[in-house]
Amino acid sequence: MKCKRNRIKLFVDRALSESLLRQVGILAAVLLIALIISFVCLSFSGYEWRRFCSDNDLSPWLLPIYLLIDSNALNNLYIDGHVHGWMLMTCSITYLIGILVFHGMIIGVITNLIDHRVQAHRNGLLHYAKSGHYIVMGYDDMVPSIIHDIFMRAKDEKVDVLLLTSVDANVVREKLQRSVARDKMEQIFVTYGHRMVKDDYADIHLETAEEIFIVGNRTRPAHDAINVECVDSIRTYLTENQFQQRPKRITCVFEDLDTYAAFKTTEIFREISNLNIEFVPYNFYAGWAQQLFVNRSYHEKNNPDQDLKYPLVCGNGITPEDHKHVHLVFVGTSNFADTLAMEAAHVFHFPNFENDNSRRTRITFIERNADEELKLFATRNRHFFEVQPYLYKENASVEDSESVETKMLAQDLESHNFLDVEFEFIKGDVFSSEIQGLFKRWAADENQYLSIFLTSDNQRSNFVMGMNMPDEIYDNAVPVFIRQDRADDFATNLRNADNEEINYYFVQEGELNEKDRKGRYAHIYPFGMNDMAYCSDEPFLKRAKLINYLYCNSADNRFPDMAKLDEIPVGTLWAEADKAWRGLKVAEKWSSRYSAYGLSCKLDSLRAMRGLDVDDTSQDLNPLTPSEIDCLAAVEHNRWNVERLLMGYRKARPQEDRYNYPAYKTEFNKNNRKKLYIHPDIRPYKDLDDIRQYDIEIVKYLSWILKMTKTKH
Repeated sequence: MKCKRNRIKLFVDRALSESLLRQVGILAAVLLIALIISFVCLSFSGYEWRRFCSDNDLSPWLLPIYLLIDSNALNNLYIDGHVHGWMLMTCSITYLIGILVFHGMIIGVITNLIDHRVQAHRNGLLHYAKSGHYIVMGYDDMVPSIIHDIFMRAKDEKVDVLLLTSVDANVVREKLQRSVARDKMEQIFVTYGHRMVKDDYADIHLETAEEIFIVGNRTRPAHDAINVECVDSIRTYLTENQFQQRPKRITCVFEDLDTYAAFKTTEIFREISNLNIEFVPYNFYAGWAQQLFVNRSYHEKNNPDQDLKYPLVCGNGITPEDHKHVHLVFVGTSNFADTLAMEAAHVFHFPNFENDNSRRTRITFIERNADEELKLFATRNRHFFEVQPYLYKENASVEDSESVETKMLAQDLESHNFLDVEFEFIKGDVFSSEIQGLFKRWAADENQYLSIFLTSDNQRSNFVMGMNMPDEIYDNAVPVFIRQDRADDFATNLRNADNEEINYYFVQEGELNEKDRKGRYAHIYPFGMNDMAYCSDEPFLKRAKLINYLYCNSADNRFPDMAKLDEIPVGTLWAEADKAWRGLKVAEKWSSRYSAYGLSCKLDSLRAMRGLDVDDTSQDLNPLTPSEIDCLAAVEHNRWNVERLLMGYRKARPQEDRYNYPAYKTEFNKNNRKKLYIHPDIRPYKDLDDIRQYDIEIVKYLSWILKMTKTKH
C-alpha cells in the first residue's frame, strides 16, 4: 500500500514538473473529478436542487461549475436564493472542493509555469529571434574583453551579444557581472549549448549574426582542434542551408603558437572566404603584443572606457642620425616571451640602421634553460637564422660584446647578416649577481633604449622581480612590464603613486646638481591580464586593405600622385579595396596586416625627423618629402625582410636567384616561388631593382592612409 502511494506521489510530482501541456491535462482531470463529486453531492438534495435552479433561471448543470470556479458563489447563493438545509450542506461541500482543489491547482500551475520560465531563462534554455547580433561560442576569462570590444565597435548601441556555452549559465552570468556594466548586461543573452552541435546553430540564429567569435576554454585539452572542427561545422551548416545572409567575420581563438602560425600561412579555410566571410585566427599572446607594441594602451579595470597608455620602447622616436638602438629583454621562458619577441621583430624597425648596420633592434631572452629555448626558437624560425646570426652567452659577467659567442645556421656570413633585428640568448638566473650586473650596465648604456618584460607563468615571481630591480633601472626610468593573470589595480596604483615629479639632488664633478625625476615605481606597467586580453584590430585591418590596394595598383602606376587617389569616390575606393582583399591568400593578408602594424613605428620616426614630439599629430596628414619617402621605404623593406623569414619564407639560394640569373624569372615563375616559400627579394634595400617601388608606394601615401582610416595609431 505504501509503495503504491509513493508511486502515485512520484507520478504527480513528475507530471507537475514537466511540460505545460501535461500540467493543463492534470488540471482538466482534476476539474472533471471535482465536477463528478459535485454532481453526486448535489444529487442528494433532489427536488431542492432543481427548484432552486428553476427559481433563479439557472441550469442545474451549471450550478456545480458555478460553485467550483467562483470564490464568492456560496455567499451569493445564501443571500439571494435562501439556500438552507441539505442544499446548503451540499453546496458548501462543492464550494470547498473548488476552493481547496481546483483553485489551488490553478494557482500551482500558473506559479509553476512562471518558475519554469524563469529557470529556463536563467539556465539559458530560452531562444529569441535575432539579427545583426554578435555570437561568442564558449566561455573563457578573455570573453569579457571580447564583449567590451563588441560594444565599443558596434554602430548600434543596442546591439545584442549571444553567448553560447556549455558552462552553467548562472555561473557565466555571475562572472560577466564583475566586468560588464549593469546596463550592458541587458544586451547579453547566455544560451546553453555546445559550439560543435549544429542543432544549436539554428537556436542562436547563426546565419543572421554580424560576427562570430569561437573561443572555447583555452585551458581545456584539444582546445585548438575543437575550434577547428567548429569552424568546419559552421562552414558546413552555412553551405548546406544556402542562407542568403551570412556573418561577415569569424574570429577563431588558438592557444598553441604553432597552430596559430600555421593558420597565418595556409589556406585551410579557403572555403570560408569563398562564402564571403573573413576568417581571422586570434591568439591570446599575440593580442597582448598588439596592445603593447601597436595600440600601446589597455583598458582600466574599473573604467573600461578609459585607456591607459603604455610607453614607447623607442624613446621619442628614432631618426636616421640617432645613435641609439632598441633593446627588449624578456625574462622567463613562456609562450608570452616567444610571442612578444616575434611580434616585436615584426614591428620595431628604424631608419638609423641604414646609416649604421650595428644599430639593430636587439631582442634578448634571459632564462636558466636558455640553451633549450634557443633550440626550439631556432627550429621554429630556421630561415631567419639562416640569414641572421644569433648571440648566445652562458657567462653573463662577460661585458665585452665581441667575446659573446656568435652562431648562425648558415656559414656564409659575408652575404648574409643584413637584417635589422637580432636575437640574443643568455643562460642564467635573473636573481644572480651576474644578471643583475647586466641590468645595471644596460640601464646606464646611453646607446640603447632598454625595456624589460617579466613574462614568467608565475605571477608572484614576476612581481617580486619587478619590485626588486637594480636601482639603475628605476633611476634611469627604464620601463618594466610585469605579466599579471588578472586585472587588479595594485601595480597601476603603485605607479600612479610614484608618478609625481620630485626634485632629485646629486653631486657630479664636485658640484651639486638638481633634476626632476619620478618615484621608484613610476615606470612599472602590468600586462597579460586574462580579462583584458582581446583587442580588435579593426583600424589596422582598414589600413591593411589600403596598403594592399596601393600595392595592387603600383605596377601600372595608376596613382602617380595623391590627387589621383582623391578623385576616386570613397565608396568606390573601399569597394575596390574590399574586392582586392577577398582575392588574397592568407599569407598575403598577414603581410599587409604586419605592414599596417609597422606604420605606428614609422610615424614615431617621422615625427622625430620633423622635430615634433612623439604625441604631436599636427603634421601627420602632411605629404612626405622625397627624402622622408626614401628613408622610410628602406625601413619598410627591412621590416618586410624579417616578416617574410618569420612567416616561413627563405632567401633564394644562388642557383635560384633571379638577380643572378635573369632567365630564372621566366623558368621558375612567381607562383611557383610562392608555393615553395622562396623569395628572391629578401635582400638589402640597396640591392633591390625596380621592386623597391612597392615599398615607396606604401610610405609615399602614409598621410593618405591615415586620412582614410581617421585614426591616430
